Amino acid sequence: MKKVLLASACLFALAAPASAADLAARPYTKAPVAPMASVYNWTGFYLGIVGGGAWEASSGDPKMQGGFVGGTAGYNWQTGNVVFGVEADGAWADVSASAAGTVAVAGVGGIPASLSSKTDAMGTVRGRIGWAVNNVLLYGTGGYAWIDNKLTATLGGLSVSDSKFHSGWTVGAGVEAFFAPQWSVKGEYLYRSLGGETYFSGAIPTGTLNLHTVQVGVNYHFGAPVVAKY
Repeated sequence: MKKVLLASACLFALAAPASAADLAARPYTKAPVAPMASVYNWTGFYLGIVGGGAWEASSGDPKMQGGFVGGTAGYNWQTGNVVFGVEADGAWADVSASAAGTVAVAGVGGIPASLSSKTDAMGTVRGRIGWAVNNVLLYGTGGYAWIDNKLTATLGGLSVSDSKFHSGWTVGAGVEAFFAPQWSVKGEYLYRSLGGETYFSGAIPTGTLNLHTVQVGVNYHFGAPVVAKY
């Protein structure tokens, strides 16, 4: 029995190195690469398109209302999470209202008459200040506003028009977000207050015109605002 145990031990001792040699080499595993995150920097110049709707802030009727579409340009400066900016926009517009009735003329009777007001261009020059959370910017805005407006008076078959440039102020807020490198989309509300003007050589003075506007836009940002960071 003693000889059998010794023989078995020798056999296991000889077989162990051979078995270890037969084992496959352990494959080399490369350390995983850390995922790359995108950090958005809002600093830089941008151009875009904007469009939306406007309606008069008035308790009476008729109220001016309609839509507009145009372009925008601006520049942002970012420090930490705070973003400062300036922006200007201009748009073609069709925001209007009209009133109709009759005018009594002696010896003739009632003659159809109407008065319409139409804003065919509008724009703003504003400052912006907001808080950026990576690719999303929440901001407030305010500054100068203007419209180009035309009054048209009609009496029977006669019609006369006069155009005036109204200036005023605007204030509002919005949200803007990058959806692709260098491209962002925004939604914005503005309250615009335009001073009154006198039409037809003083015949028809107007009061202050106050408008609510809601607009959306798409901007292209120059200067590669996306910085890769590990």
